[in-house]
Amino acid sequence: MSWLVTGDAVVLGLQPAKLPSRALALLIDLVCVWAVYIGVSIGLIAATASMDEAASAALAVGLFLLVLVGAPIAVETLSHGRSLGKLACGLRVVRDDGGPIRFRHALVRGAIGVVEILMTFGVVACIASLVSARGRRVGDVFAGTLVVRERVSAGRVQPVPPPPPWLAGRFAGLDLSGVPDELWLAVRQYLTRMGQLDAEVGWAVAERLAGELAGRTGAPVPQGVPPGAYLAAVVSERQVRDARRIFGAGAVPMGAAPVGGVPLGGVPVRGVPAVVAVRGDVVDGASEGSTTGFVPPA
Repeated sequence: MSWLVTGDAVVLGLQPAKLPSRALALLIDLVCVWAVYIGVSIGLIAATASMDEAASAALAVGLFLLVLVGAPIAVETLSHGRSLGKLACGLRVVRDDGGPIRFRHALVRGAIGVVEILMTFGVVACIASLVSARGRRVGDVFAGTLVVRERVSAGRVQPVPPPPPWLAGRFAGLDLSGVPDELWLAVRQYLTRMGQLDAEVGWAVAERLAGELAGRTGAPVPQGVPPGAYLAAVVSERQVRDARRIFGAGAVPMGAAPVGGVPLGGVPVRGVPAVVAVRGDVVDGASEGSTTGFVPPA
């Protein structure tokens, strides 16, 4: 079984989809979209029989772009990476860091898919998937996305740990729009393997990542907050925002941190365990008698 592993051998808990399952999902999608396209085309031909040749040609081009290009982009955007074929095969398109895709990701995938799927009958996409170590086609490479299997064993997933309770909601107003996917991926790598790192090495890596993250957000790391706790809190805030964007504004209360994989609003956030361990320091500014809830990594 192939799992997504980074260059420094960090398992992210995402299982890349294999070519057969991706091909089957794509076949289902193409059958659906071509059926719609042919049906609409027949209807338009009957309804516009009296139009001149130039108008008919313009209408045909517009129909092609709307149904064969625009419809898949809209479906992937609205479903957050699940087309009909992917839903049937248990697959999903995600960002490189594991987060849900947005319109720009679906747009790049769809635009490049016109060439590598529609115009070449999927030959370019198949070759690119076979060459890529993670089975990505050209559209995935340029969009920064990956097709993964959703139906995986929960016991084998490497979760991203939540922050200590005293940091819940503290970064709700932080601007995360300037943080690139590569940095989110690096932070996730650290958080999922911090228990395997030497305490001093882990602390140094956390300080470096926290400094980079603070620089991207434009707000310094709060004084007295350990870097590992800061990283976990900011990632948790991003997960809350993603869940709110997917399930609606009322799905996750403002400032609610996931506990045991379920935010206070009751909407599951996948890949979040109940406990986290980084370092056992008492933090200045926390409520009296409270600690970070973190312990040194083994």
